[in-house]
Amino acid sequence: MLFQVGIVLLLAWLSPTTDAAPGWGWRTVTVTETVTPSSTAAGTCSASSPSTSGIISSSTSSSTATISSASATSYPSTTYPTTPAYPICTSRAPFASIDDVHPRLFNYNGTGAKYFAGTNAWWTSYLMIDSDVNLVFSEIKNTQLQVVRIWGFGSVNTDPGPGTVFFQLLNSTGSYINYAANGIPRLDAVVSYAERNGVKIVLNFVNNWSALGGIASYNAAFGGNATSWYTDAESQKVYKDYIKLLVNRYKCSPAIFAWELANEPRCQGCDTSVIYNWATEVSQYIKSLDPRHMVALGDEGWFAPADGIGDGSYAYSGDQGVDFVKNLGIKTLDYGTFHLYPSSWGYNESWGSTWILQHNEVGAAHNKAVVLEEYGGPPTPNNHTAVEEPWQATVLKDTKLAMDQFWQFGTVLSTGLSDYDNFTIWYNSQEYVPLARDHAAAMLEKPV
Repeated sequence: MLFQVGIVLLLAWLSPTTDAAPGWGWRTVTVTETVTPSSTAAGTCSASSPSTSGIISSSTSSSTATISSASATSYPSTTYPTTPAYPICTSRAPFASIDDVHPRLFNYNGTGAKYFAGTNAWWTSYLMIDSDVNLVFSEIKNTQLQVVRIWGFGSVNTDPGPGTVFFQLLNSTGSYINYAANGIPRLDAVVSYAERNGVKIVLNFVNNWSALGGIASYNAAFGGNATSWYTDAESQKVYKDYIKLLVNRYKCSPAIFAWELANEPRCQGCDTSVIYNWATEVSQYIKSLDPRHMVALGDEGWFAPADGIGDGSYAYSGDQGVDFVKNLGIKTLDYGTFHLYPSSWGYNESWGSTWILQHNEVGAAHNKAVVLEEYGGPPTPNNHTAVEEPWQATVLKDTKLAMDQFWQFGTVLSTGLSDYDNFTIWYNSQEYVPLARDHAAAMLEKPV
């Protein structure tokens, strides 16, 4: 069956702050495309066609109910449709896991421990053209990048209409899931095409930043603020329900590398126990739903004074309520994560290698895998190689970090350039060769 889908992706470009994450905003893109969803799927997930008539579904048996946000009734928290719009679980590839012999490394494909590189392409979930989704994964695969980190969130507080991709609507009466063509089926496509191309994804559940809704959209619906969200009963219930939906929908797929609690969670001014307790509870919950896939936090890797690391400056102050050392001890988090943006945090670029080595040492002390899952610098479009090559050399030669993932992958889609910021490394550009192709190959060749 064919569907004509007119898409206008409208998201505000965030103004960067001194310590904020790099560009999370979108340009405005208008696309009209014919989408032909698959009619069959294997494994425990079956296939259905994405609906263009129903933005929000509240029925356990239909994905096409048309209801407004004002009149919607809350979707039951215990039952979800398990009928992805694209083939899911058709691959018999092994699930990624922590290696049994080398617990600081991953067993990616069942053949033993390997080092490897990955990237970030958060915007892939919001592409409406299937060939573009496939292009992203085929180019990443061609580069020998093994893992790509992608946003699994997209929440709004008012129905933006069929021209905007979003996954859930939050208001004071509850949470409503978007099963129309501009909703959950786009995540179905991501998992399906990742699976077909033999690439694994880290799927993130919520944004600390306000782009694509984030924690702010929960607070707008249920009250609270950026710090109370972690302990607010209503917000956490809705958040867990959303996790349950995605985990149950995709847990049969080997394309999932890991589930990730949040993008750069922070609780400014909070005791580090707040995020520690939240991460413990949520990771335990995810493991109860899906013990086969890995779980990660998605944090920036801040240290706290109690760790005895660093000089007490911003990255070591604990001001953001995150303690990397403490969080690495959570048993239901399979590996540690940290990010690296010296120019955004008030450090010089050479400090980046110090930051990498410090996290490697903590990983060694815990005998646990650690991933540098975002890094970029400086915030200019033309000078990435000089800054990032030394960081990559540190990872490659001086650490046992299991993987690093540069921020971010960029390419030319059928509609023009993919979403980008000043950190973007463009596919097959001059700097892409050393920073992506050569580095990915070198990581795969690194002796265990």
